[in-house]
This record gives sequence, structure tokens and C-alpha cells, in this order.
Amino acid sequence: MAVDHVGWQETKRRGTSQAEHDGNYCESWQTGSEAMRMLVDFLLGSWLHCELPSGGALDITTLVAYLNPSTDAPHFLVEFIKSSPTSLVLLLDLLPRKDLVLHQDYLDTFYSDTKLERWRQELEKLPEVQPYFLSSLYLRTFFSPTANLIRIDCGFKEGEPVEQGRLDEIIHGHIGPIAKEVLGIWLDHCACRVGGREVGESDKALLRKRDHLIKDSAVKIDLVSNLPRLFDPDVASRVISAIQEFFDV
Repeated sequence: MAVDHVGWQETKRRGTSQAEHDGNYCESWQTGSEAMRMLVDFLLGSWLHCELPSGGALDITTLVAYLNPSTDAPHFLVEFIKSSPTSLVLLLDLLPRKDLVLHQDYLDTFYSDTKLERWRQELEKLPEVQPYFLSSLYLRTFFSPTANLIRIDCGFKEGEPVEQGRLDEIIHGHIGPIAKEVLGIWLDHCACRVGGREVGESDKALLRKRDHLIKDSAVKIDLVSNLPRLFDPDVASRVISAIQEFFDV
């Protein structure tokens, strides 16, 4: 498989600025404003592109934002996986950081009161949308009940013509606006909610442990198992090592 581009941009609340680029691989990260990121631990934006043996291409674009243990508010994740001009997988969620069975107030505050279910149901109504199931049962437990985990297929169906441009129409008319709404909810109720929810020292320790397990599992179950199959082994190893160092796992 040929690799056209592998890269990411990371912004951490504390750190140094670095950049590397060699044509097929690039990385960069920079220190952000302390005042702007009182609750944000780090932001990670990544984009992957590789040509497939079938002649098509795989494009994966991800944005994840982690909050620090001074708050128990959810993290933010959006990921687009495009394997053809007519199909797309969307992962969009506020990742819970507490057990929703034991803490119903957490469920109410971040999921029920914010009406996140509305946006999931709106996408579900589209005829091209089907549920998407992660292959790892463990990774599925990271997501909330209002998560958008969907596959959009605008390809050929028996007896129906392929609508050229339908996927772009869905992205611009539905997915884009809904992703902005969910991001806005996360910014208003999670990332910028200073002084809202107090977290004790014992709870901070539990949040650190949970966050570390999620990051470690995501790298081992997803990246370590998949990147070497998609990209040159050296490139895959460098990407995985850099993300592991950044995640501190």
C-alpha cells in the first residue's frame, strides 16, 4: 500500500514546540495559552491517507480533546473514516468519565439536559444511515448512550441508481452542522465550565486511572493492531511511538 500522507497536530497545555516532515510523514505540536486551557489537558488532531490495493483510498480524520482531572466532564471525539466516494463511518461523542449507572446525575447533566439524543436521532432518520459497531467490545464501552456511531452508504442498491454527490450533501447538510452542535455543547458545558463541578483528590486519582486506561487501550487495540497493516512498518512505528509518548502510555 502506498502512503500519501500521515500526520497529526497536537496541542498540549504544557510542553515544547516541535515539528518534523519528510514527505510521507509529519508531526507538529505547540504550547497553547494556559488561560485558554484551564480544563483542557490536550487536543489531538490527526489525518491518515493511504491508497488501497483495490485502487481506492482510505482517509481517516480524527479530533479528540481530553480534559484534565480537575473536572470530571466528558472528553470530545469526532472521527471520519472514508473508504470510498460513497461511504463514510462517523464516530461522534462526548466520552463519559464516570459510570452512568452509578451516577445518574452525570447522565442527566451532560447527556439528557443537553439534548444530545436529538442529534443522534436526526442522523438515524436518514435512509443511507446504518449503525456502526466497533469490532472491540471493550472499546464500545468507552462511548455514551447518545453516541453517533454510524455508517453512511450512498452506493449502489438493487433497483436504485447511485446518487452522485449524495455523500457530500449529507456531510455538508447534516453531519457538519450536527458535529458543530455537539462540539458547541462540549465547549459550553464541559471545556469552558470553570468552577461548576468540584472534584476531590480521591476522584481525581480515579479519573487519572480511567483516562490512562482509555488512552492505553485505544493505542493498543486500535493503532497497534491496524496501522502496521495499512502503512509502511517504519512509518507506523514512528506514529505509534510518538502518540504513546504524547499520551504517556
